[in-house]
Amino acid sequence: MDVVLTDLDGVVYRGRNAIPHAVEALTRASLSARVGYITNNASRRPVDVAEHLERYGLEVSEDDVVTSSQAGVRLLETLVPAGSTVLVTGGLGLTSIVEAAGFTVTSSAEDSPAAVIQGFSPDLGWTHLAEASFALADPDVPWVATNMDWSIPVERGIAPGNGTLVSAVHQAVGRMPVVAGKPERPIFDAALARFGGEHPLFIGDRLDTDIKGANDVGIPSVLVLTGIDKAKQVLAADQRSRPTYILGDLRGLSEPYPVTIRREDPDGTRYATVGDATVAMRGHVVRVLDDGDALDLLRAGTALIWESGLAIYGLDVDPKLYGGE
Repeated sequence: MDVVLTDLDGVVYRGRNAIPHAVEALTRASLSARVGYITNNASRRPVDVAEHLERYGLEVSEDDVVTSSQAGVRLLETLVPAGSTVLVTGGLGLTSIVEAAGFTVTSSAEDSPAAVIQGFSPDLGWTHLAEASFALADPDVPWVATNMDWSIPVERGIAPGNGTLVSAVHQAVGRMPVVAGKPERPIFDAALARFGGEHPLFIGDRLDTDIKGANDVGIPSVLVLTGIDKAKQVLAADQRSRPTYILGDLRGLSEPYPVTIRREDPDGTRYATVGDATVAMRGHVVRVLDDGDALDLLRAGTALIWESGLAIYGLDVDPKLYGGE
């Protein structure tokens, strides 16, 4: 790999706290690859994100950061004329990017905006969502959402994300926006255009945004289990949301990825072994034979379940595979 593209929330940090081993692992990766930081969070400017990461000890400039706000403005530029008035539903991380692109920012539908762009801010309230709804009552007004994340990880737990706020406006206006952030292409296209490289790798903590998006644009992906999605969600992942690699934390970036050994008995029982962990599957029944390491156990289980072509809800899965979640 010559370019490492990584999500932030749930991968590098959770709220104000760095995730263990992430800083050291990314610093090590930067010695041999360009590292780009990709975030669906539209509430902060790239320079603010870079300064946040620097406080953990990472060497980062604003040019190393691609936000969904930047991808959203790239979309805006294809939808309305340069210099148009745009109603921004979001915070400084979005308004500053819209203004820098030459648009006139408003927060009122009474200014007859040519478009609406919506991104997350913890300060958004009913009044802001109502103004967006009033502007979008005109079906000819384009609507761009920076992202549709339903939740975000913070210090105290999992909180509602921009997708919930977009949904509130959707319920009022009866239509959906075009989306710039993961898993949609615009943010990946923006990152690849910025960082180049021939062998990129994308790291994320969410199957529905990070991994699905990387798969859709043909980038190998890593799911790290330090954020939103855990073992149960990984086992149930649909074909478009399955990571190339599964890591417990980012230390695994510099470690050899274990090989999955497969075999099959004449009676149709299939086996997958990773390290000391072995899982067997016969028909719809999936059982752990040797526990081994929990992460290797998950890797073995996913190999069998994903390759079976069977839906997870039709399987009898050993709870040991997902820690009894």
